[in-house]
Amino acid sequence: MGQSLTQIYVHAVTGTKFRKPLIHLDVEKELHAYVSGILKNLGCPALAINSMPDHIHLLFVLSKNENIAHVMREVKRTSSKWMKERGVSNFTWQGGYAAFSVDYRGVDPVKRYIQNQKEHHAKKSYKKEVEKLVEAYELNQYEEEFFWRD
Repeated sequence: MGQSLTQIYVHAVTGTKFRKPLIHLDVEKELHAYVSGILKNLGCPALAINSMPDHIHLLFVLSKNENIAHVMREVKRTSSKWMKERGVSNFTWQGGYAAFSVDYRGVDPVKRYIQNQKEHHAKKSYKKEVEKLVEAYELNQYEEEFFWRD
């Protein structure tokens, strides 16, 4: 059998249901580590993870054996359960997510962008951030009323 080679970088973002600020400072580092473990178990090593109280950013390498929908479903399902076990009983992620391919030359800038979330959100909301990403990636299937519906 021939060898299959892939190197697909994904920048994904998803919010909490109704954008409730449920990712508190006292749990965010553990959440990031937990999500990193989920990604590792899926063969999708994390390169950067950071969050705000109402959303999370992930930069990972997509395994040649996985698809984005399955990876995001597992990340959201498993981390939601983990958050509930940590006492955030009403924790749920929004129904959707946004995922963008990243050129290998763009990995370091995206890492920095993810690492600087606190600074970005001093000036802009999660919704504005997603809309800027949609615009930057020329994502023409974005329909505001459906993406933000929980």
